Amino acid sequence: MTIANQANYTTETTLRVRYQETDQMGVVYYANYLVWFEVGRSDFIRNQGYSYQLFEERGLLLPVVEVQCKYLAPARYDEEIVVLTRLAEFSGGKMVFEYRIMRAEDRKLLVTGMSKHLWVNKEMKRVNIKHLYPEVFDKLAALCPKEKDGSRCSG
Repeated sequence: MTIANQANYTTETTLRVRYQETDQMGVVYYANYLVWFEVGRSDFIRNQGYSYQLFEERGLLLPVVEVQCKYLAPARYDEEIVVLTRLAEFSGGKMVFEYRIMRAEDRKLLVTGMSKHLWVNKEMKRVNIKHLYPEVFDKLAALCPKEKDGSRCSG
């Protein structure tokens, strides 16, 4: 289930921890949180009327070039978790997403993180979507939080 909160430019994605996502200690294996970041990010983009598939059809790729993940508390098998995803920085050449993963039952914060992505073409050369697809740029830029001076984040 996905809920988009346009007022805070946040997408909320609810998932249930599957048994295969846990390790021998009975908690979610650390790398699975990065998979959940991707699920949240894909939902965020889909809620704006786009998809990675659509970008790829236009010759655009959005590889991860940096990721950070801070583990605060574990998730366990069969718990419902919520992935909150927001666009923290945006320019014609890059996007930075921030994530918070919480246990759904009590909204306890389990993980925080971010991922940085560059817009590239199929030859892996950097491109600027502001010039290539201004309608995509404008729509995504409008989702970035406003700065104190009224401007939107530009990274």
